[in-house]
Amino acid sequence: MPPPSTHPSRVRYWVIVFAISLAVITYIDRVCISSAAPAMQNDLGLSDVQMGWVFGAFAWAYALFEIPGGFLGDWMGPRKVLLRIVTWWSFFTAATGWARSVTTLTVTRFLFGMGEAGCFPNLTKAFTTWLPEKERVRAQGTMWLSARWGGAFTPPLVTLVMKLVGWRHAFEIFGCLGILWAVVFWWWYRDDPLQNPRLNAAERDLLRASAGRASGHGDVPWLRLILSPHVWLLCWQYFCLSYGWYFYITWLPTYLRRGRHMEIAATAWFGVLPLFFGGLGDLAGVAIGARLARITGSVARARRLVAYLGFAGASGFLLLSTRLQNPAMAVVAIALASFSNDLTMPGSWASTMDIGGTHAGTVSGAMNMWGNAGGAMAPIVNGYLLTWSHGNWNVTFYVSAAVYLMGIVCWIFLDPVTALEGGS
Repeated sequence: MPPPSTHPSRVRYWVIVFAISLAVITYIDRVCISSAAPAMQNDLGLSDVQMGWVFGAFAWAYALFEIPGGFLGDWMGPRKVLLRIVTWWSFFTAATGWARSVTTLTVTRFLFGMGEAGCFPNLTKAFTTWLPEKERVRAQGTMWLSARWGGAFTPPLVTLVMKLVGWRHAFEIFGCLGILWAVVFWWWYRDDPLQNPRLNAAERDLLRASAGRASGHGDVPWLRLILSPHVWLLCWQYFCLSYGWYFYITWLPTYLRRGRHMEIAATAWFGVLPLFFGGLGDLAGVAIGARLARITGSVARARRLVAYLGFAGASGFLLLSTRLQNPAMAVVAIALASFSNDLTMPGSWASTMDIGGTHAGTVSGAMNMWGNAGGAMAPIVNGYLLTWSHGNWNVTFYVSAAVYLMGIVCWIFLDPVTALEGGS
């Protein structure tokens, strides 16, 4: 019998594969409505304000159910939770195509948002048990890169599918993707990585400490979480991040059509750029953060510096886009704002793992809830701003740029590495 390998096997990386594939599916299901919005407004007779509320319905539900979704992951484990919520939101993705009025469409998107709310907190929980600490930030960056790129290539995909089958059947097709993922995930995944027989002895040793976080528990220190200024700062900086970013997955195609007078095909392809650049920003955030941590000798200082750069860049490039007359150059500026936005993403999500420890699902849910409250406000506010300003898109960018700058203030005072509970 050959001696056991001293090198860890790589079974744990399948968790990243599942996270990447689900991240892509979530953003396809989430972003497809922005590309379908002009056709939906025409067929259902929706005003800009009504469409803003449809966009916002998903985001409000997504925000409200983040903490419950994350808590369930801490309590029941990601396996049971993800099976249920992926099936739920996939059904309501398909049901979006069955809407016949603004009311049914709004309710459907709210129920869709309820399901998607628990996705990333539960994937974060899976990372805390299946990956050693040194691999988690890179995993978060890779997952968010995939999420952004999944959303980036959704506009041309939706345009193609809509051309073949119409917007109603397009939502039905996209709803099937999540069902297939849920079946395979349930078959392969276990909350405790040590229950997977494919791990060799070296990988078991590598994961033994993190696997101790896999047991379900409901003893979340709610008072400590609510009273922690750093949890609140983490939440508020994500509010600022999400407020500006939601434009890219809601109003952007409409802006390109109306504000920049692009044709449908051009809108689909130029709509790729902000989320594509956002994915690059996730990778760059991981690389820059790691290098700054080596230079400064402080992970906390490195995350702050990356956040300063990201928020300042996002604000500045949005303002620049309002000064550019060339439509293509304006889209590039918006794409660079998205790149800057996502520089902050890996550090934000890694901070939820460091601060949360065994309660990473709940803390990440809290951050994502507050962030998506900002995301929920943005499309609604933008709908009203467009109405009040008689279609002046620059006003929406001015507001988003100001909100981005407030994110810098949060990071000045945020401790992103100290756990809520010592030794968690």
